[in-house]
Amino acid sequence: MAGYVAVNPRQFLRSLFDAALAAANPSLCVPPHLPDPATIKGRIVVIGAGKAAAAMAQAVEIAWRNDLHRVTGLVVTRYGHGVPTRKIEVVEAAHPVPDAAGQAAARRILAAVQGLTADDLVLALMSGGGSALLALPVPGVTLAEKQAATRELLKNGASIHEINAVRKRMSAIKGGKLAAAALPARVLTLAISDVPGDDPAVIASGPTVPAPDEPAYARCETRVIATARDALHAAAAFARQAGPVNITPLILGDRIEGEAREVAKVLAGIALSCKQHGLPLQPPCVLLSGGETTVTVRGTGRGGRNAEFLLALAVALNSAPGIHAIACDTDGIDGSEDNAGAIITSDTLARAVARGVDASARLMDNDAYGFFAALDDLVVTGPTRTNVNDFRAILIEP
Repeated sequence: MAGYVAVNPRQFLRSLFDAALAAANPSLCVPPHLPDPATIKGRIVVIGAGKAAAAMAQAVEIAWRNDLHRVTGLVVTRYGHGVPTRKIEVVEAAHPVPDAAGQAAARRILAAVQGLTADDLVLALMSGGGSALLALPVPGVTLAEKQAATRELLKNGASIHEINAVRKRMSAIKGGKLAAAALPARVLTLAISDVPGDDPAVIASGPTVPAPDEPAYARCETRVIATARDALHAAAAFARQAGPVNITPLILGDRIEGEAREVAKVLAGIALSCKQHGLPLQPPCVLLSGGETTVTVRGTGRGGRNAEFLLALAVALNSAPGIHAIACDTDGIDGSEDNAGAIITSDTLARAVARGVDASARLMDNDAYGFFAALDDLVVTGPTRTNVNDFRAILIEP
């Protein structure tokens, strides 16, 4: 394109991810949905679970700083995702495989909402990861059995819907059971969605989301306050303003699912079509997508679904010039590793060859983490304390 001023691909892609994260920051998305404490006659009990739970609790305390003497509560988040709070206790536990700390927290949260009255408010702060963190098996099921089931589902590439369906059946707190324990109090759930489709009953397996047609739960309200869609639109807005020449964004969807390497092949095809034929967009453009891919583990390597997606994308693009990409989990943790994801550029495969790293072999061994670590192309953010699932951006230059 005549007059195109090239951007720095790495900086541009990372800035897109930062814009997406900002759109899901609990400090921004929680306060507008909080009720006025002056309208609540009775007790205010704050509970929560998920990777964003601590940051959400902190946002509540800041917004309600003049009424904190009326607030009690407990939230559970993943190890390393806590933040300082004054009145709402933060407990950390394991994710994605639950542990005894999560089980103990779930018992305490269930106890905290019992014995309330119709004048009381239960504020539930739910986000992705909450299902594993609220580990309270039904009678007859042990924590060890729940852990084994989770490991098997993860290893075999089960979707979050499939995993949470199993978790609900094995849980004494999920699937609306926590809301039932809180009656007759009013229950307001604020949820940051990490699930494709943003179904509140799926976010953290819906512990405070009962079936909507049950009259007893008329005082239970759920608001989804941040989604992958919000994050993608924020990234698209940044792309439009990124430089002297408009980089046209196209949001492919916020609920793309499937095996990571297969999704990579499809998106590589779209990117190459843009590059070669200007369809569906003429470069410079950026393809944005969200959702949650899966990985069926067959090798012995390390890596989460975003790194695996990118490694498969690099192989499929085969060093096509002017195509670069980022893929990261918005919680800052790709699978169980210490990276959020990674970045590829058009010279990724050439640099790998120069360092003696075989991309195809690493992909076959599910060793995307090792591949990108060898190239120093991992994206490491640490815990972001939010979670609207995966973020992917493919930049196509003219």
